[in-house]
Amino acid sequence: MLDLAFVRSNLPLVQEKLRARSVAVASVLEDFAQIDLDRRDAVTRLETLKAQRNKLTGEIATLRRAKSDATAQTEQTRLLKTEVESLEATAAAADDRLRNLLQTLPNLPQASVPGGASEHDNVAVKHFGTPATFDFPAKPHWELGESLGILDFNRAAKVSGSRFVVHFGQGARLERALANFMLDLHITQHGYTEVLPPFMVNSKSLFGTGQLPKFAEDLFHCDDKGAYEPGKLQESDHWLIPTAEVPVTNLFRDETLDESQLPISLCAYTPCFRSEAGSYGKDVRGMIRQHQFQKVELVKFARPEESEAEHELLTRHAEVVLETLGLPYRRMLLCTGDMGFSSSKTYDLEVWLPGQQLYREISSCSNFEAFQARRANIRYKPAGTRKPEYLHTINGSGLAVGRTYLAILENYQQANGTIRIPDALIPYMNSETVIGPQNNFPRKPSGAPTA
Repeated sequence: MLDLAFVRSNLPLVQEKLRARSVAVASVLEDFAQIDLDRRDAVTRLETLKAQRNKLTGEIATLRRAKSDATAQTEQTRLLKTEVESLEATAAAADDRLRNLLQTLPNLPQASVPGGASEHDNVAVKHFGTPATFDFPAKPHWELGESLGILDFNRAAKVSGSRFVVHFGQGARLERALANFMLDLHITQHGYTEVLPPFMVNSKSLFGTGQLPKFAEDLFHCDDKGAYEPGKLQESDHWLIPTAEVPVTNLFRDETLDESQLPISLCAYTPCFRSEAGSYGKDVRGMIRQHQFQKVELVKFARPEESEAEHELLTRHAEVVLETLGLPYRRMLLCTGDMGFSSSKTYDLEVWLPGQQLYREISSCSNFEAFQARRANIRYKPAGTRKPEYLHTINGSGLAVGRTYLAILENYQQANGTIRIPDALIPYMNSETVIGPQNNFPRKPSGAPTA
């Protein structure tokens, strides 16, 4: 959430930056200026009336000590009390309107973010690796996975509906291997602390990271506590998490950390659940846009003056995963019109998929500055000062496991339809070096009775 005092003092700048994000908010911010003016007028009148009331209270006390008539002053005080209560209600209502308005506004882009209206205006700032070429027609991951018996979309649809997949045999092991490999890399080499958070969160948590109230339709809400009502943030309702960013960031909600604790670097492996509202008809084949997928998330809490460097570092940590697996990728700096709601600057890492002949996002690494911390009330106490300040939050995928999985299938496919396992994953794959068609689909266990 944006800082009220900042918006009030820098309204033209805020308008300019929001226009750069292709947000039609000019009329909303004009309302902001009028609401804020009305509020300040009410507060000014309140201060005047309270001063008058205090003066009258003193006069009444003096008159009563002198045993003189104070009826007129008492009546004036009663009338002032009624007017004061009315103005207090007006000011409180204006505060609520300003707060609700601020909740709808996205974060402001940093100066280094390029202008643009869509993904076509994003800027490639780095390339790694050479896209693989084959002497045979490259296949997409869904064809490879189904032919090997490691992916089954039809049975998943029978069990749960569209946009789900079942992994069998070596495919299930590959998913698990990737998660363990990523966690080990981030913990042992990059110094993150692993967290296993709840997979369900309450409304206040989703508000803290910016998913509510704007993006409720993109989430799965449990009906154990009744329907979600916008504007009513509960602590006892439940939502399936869209990303580990939500529970991990909210671990410190309503807390003040010591400066000596920063930066804090956490990583978490969780399932993620997204309704994909508005994406029907897009990426209907394969594992690109699923309702459930697994991800290793990286989250940092940092001092404001260090958040830019920590953002670069977190992005680099995500890149190391791709480089260690030998997967070609590019780093894209998102333009103002393509950034997420809470972000002030975002890098997307896009992996090359030879079976589809395109790059696909596999990680999104964002600096939120104080936007989430202000919504979640996460502060830190700088050394030598008494007043706490909002810290900065940074997060990114390190990586999306399912998309890394499909990138391995497409980049490491062989002419006979098998998949070569990247060297870094062999220790996690029971020393197997190839994913073949054998022993993947459920088979009779050894020792089972025969017909």
